[in-house]
Amino acid sequence: MNKLLKGVALLSILILVGCTKTQPVVETEIGPNIARYPSAANFRRLHGKLEALSQYNENSNKNWQVDVRSADLSSLDLSARLSDLLHADFDSQTKWPDKLPEGFNPMKIMELGKDPGLNIRQLHKNGITGKGVSIAIIDQTLLVNHKEYADRVKFYEEINISRKEEAQMHGPAVASIALGKTVGVAPEAELYYIAETHGGVKNNIFEYDFSYTAQSIDRILEINNSLPKDKKIRVISISVGWSPQQKGYKEVTEAVKRAGNEGVFVVSSSLYETHGFKFSGLGRDGLSDPNDLSTYKPGEFWAKRYFAGITSFGQDTLLVPMDSRCTASPTGKEDYVFYSSGGWSWSIPYISGLYALSCQADPSITPEVFWKKALDTASTIDIENDGKIYKLGKIANPIKLFQSFEE
Repeated sequence: MNKLLKGVALLSILILVGCTKTQPVVETEIGPNIARYPSAANFRRLHGKLEALSQYNENSNKNWQVDVRSADLSSLDLSARLSDLLHADFDSQTKWPDKLPEGFNPMKIMELGKDPGLNIRQLHKNGITGKGVSIAIIDQTLLVNHKEYADRVKFYEEINISRKEEAQMHGPAVASIALGKTVGVAPEAELYYIAETHGGVKNNIFEYDFSYTAQSIDRILEINNSLPKDKKIRVISISVGWSPQQKGYKEVTEAVKRAGNEGVFVVSSSLYETHGFKFSGLGRDGLSDPNDLSTYKPGEFWAKRYFAGITSFGQDTLLVPMDSRCTASPTGKEDYVFYSSGGWSWSIPYISGLYALSCQADPSITPEVFWKKALDTASTIDIENDGKIYKLGKIANPIKLFQSFEE
């Protein structure tokens, strides 16, 4: 299981599954329907003051190898630990020591990681921001009041979530990647969010049940039917996938079809199974320019298999940024967190945001037209590894994609 998909697995370890019914909706004075405002997470209880920094092992498949989120490193001498720190996951509450290696600048890494890359911000300057388009997300418990998206949360509800659960790491990340003010692909899109656990813990084992996901999709479609034409939900981002042997597979598959029939594109880890669309995520060094195509490389979780010839991508696979992303953190409404390595979980909201931008540019667009245009306008780059040149593509090229809408 790749690194950011671990966020889904954390549900089975870190939370107790509670309510199985939709929570009541509360109408607030400012307008949005918010069922609950989950409290911020406290990662300090996980780490606290560290006596040593973990080492990064490139040959290990272990996740979170150098996890210093909210950790206190102030007493350490890290001046000789550059290679380890360049693979670190850290956040706004990480306390850094005075002795850091030359060339390691956590604030600069965070700022670069906030940029969605691929010159997306050039589109924003030209008014392509997702304004007038709504995005729905089904994911973990959200820190509803984070400044990246708080003013555009129009709906927050919970299905199969414990009422006592605090905000989780996954929700704020995917929401900010899709539509965060500074982090997001579509920074003026509006957000409809359902926090949902697709299963429950039984005898200390997490058992999947995607009927809850199906219920969440249908709830979003119900909400969408009440929205005005110029505020419709056009895409649902779900950073998880399902397989035939899992409970609820039939229900969620049918719900995705219902969404499609109503003009709503469901982007998930099962995108190939539901739509025949292939995608994956790109890697990037934390201090490199996310708008420079030449800085991209295979994503960390699949790079070794790619260079070994085990994993390959044809001309029908869309590649988008994934690694070295800085997102909204669940630890506070002004906090951010940097993830050195990502997974499909981070690619899915990126694609969802890109589709929202496309819906703004062409309200009549369909997922099939979008995907064809995205592949037709995508870029291919040459990368070198161990003296061998590889052609890496197709990498989404948002500038060319939106030029195609004018043709």
